[in-house]
Amino acid sequence: AQEVDMAKNEVEQPLGPFLLIWSSQAVSLLGSSLVSFALIWWLTESTGSGTILAVATIVTIMPRLVLSPIIGTLVDRWPRRLIMLGADSLTALATLLLALLFSLNIQSIYLVYVLMFVRGLGTAFHGPAMIASTSLMVAEKHFSRVAGLNNALRGAMSILAPLAGALLVELLPLHLILAVDVLSALPAIGTLLFVVVPQPAKVDPSATASILTELKEGVKYITSWRGLMLLIGVYAMVHFLLAPATALMPLLVTDYFGGGALQLAWMQSATGVGLVAGGLFLGVWGGFERRMATAMVALAFMGLGMILIGLVPPAWFGLAVAGMFLIGFTLSFVTSLRLAVLQAVVPPAIQGRVITMVLSATALTDPFGLALAGPLSDSVGVRTWYLLGGLITVVVAVGTLYAPAIMAIEDQVVPAPAGEEML
Repeated sequence: AQEVDMAKNEVEQPLGPFLLIWSSQAVSLLGSSLVSFALIWWLTESTGSGTILAVATIVTIMPRLVLSPIIGTLVDRWPRRLIMLGADSLTALATLLLALLFSLNIQSIYLVYVLMFVRGLGTAFHGPAMIASTSLMVAEKHFSRVAGLNNALRGAMSILAPLAGALLVELLPLHLILAVDVLSALPAIGTLLFVVVPQPAKVDPSATASILTELKEGVKYITSWRGLMLLIGVYAMVHFLLAPATALMPLLVTDYFGGGALQLAWMQSATGVGLVAGGLFLGVWGGFERRMATAMVALAFMGLGMILIGLVPPAWFGLAVAGMFLIGFTLSFVTSLRLAVLQAVVPPAIQGRVITMVLSATALTDPFGLALAGPLSDSVGVRTWYLLGGLITVVVAVGTLYAPAIMAIEDQVVPAPAGEEML
């Protein structure tokens, strides 16, 4: 495999190979998004159970949560083209097998769980490998353009994929929708068979022996900073409350609003429109002088959006769609500003591991929230989670505005551990 020294990656890199991979992956991502919608809708129609939907989300996210500490290291050591090729091929094969079983009327919730786990596993490896490959395939002057392409793709998928998925659900049985995903994966697999993906220049093996030490130093850095630990707690709460609200949305649509796949698509697409609009608005405005103040005000409004959805009468579905737009709009602020704060206060020499650890730590509450919300929604209804979750979110956001250790975090730059200073 071609190797590239990152210190010398200033020469012009042809964009053709990268754009070929990127466009084929975009087609594959569309197919995956359609299938994700179809699988969740099939589980909703088949069971009507919040617990089932919660478990489906858990099995999808667990590979990323459990393996995230080591995936980055493996991506740095293994050929990235083969990682992406293996992830795409494994996912396509599992999807094809489930399509064949469903076409033979061999249908089971547990088979769907297996497929969702495999898809989650593939995504956990594919994403970091693609991100790490980009910097070796694209000249530095094009990094911003590529970031813009990726953001545009995510925005388009979050808006269009639910609507397209709802259309397919109405027109095709599940096994044919699964077949569409397999077909969409073929360009991505074919491209990776022939396009060269450079590998970074090999490092001294003795340098990799310090990985565990660096992880320990990252943990020590985080735990020694009270403000950062409290900030992790706030965002962990957001994950705990929001992950179930997203996972249980199909039941809210069917059981409370009496809607179908199209209504679910409107709810999900409204969130996507909100995310895009919020990102654009933040990009133009920039926020208050203190980023954390902006983030917490946005978080309070996100809680109000959840409360609105929990209170709206069944006949006022449009107001619930507006609530989802508000959640998406404010979530863009909450997530973007967290990253901006970390980039501003964490020394560059340890930003990679610290930011990864912070993001992983906050997401670890997802399965716990799902485990609680699933049975709760089965007993008292999904709206209860939106109401309680919204109230807690507002209280925490307002309380954080009066927490000096968090609000002043931008004024504190804790130095990196000894030996980690920038050279």
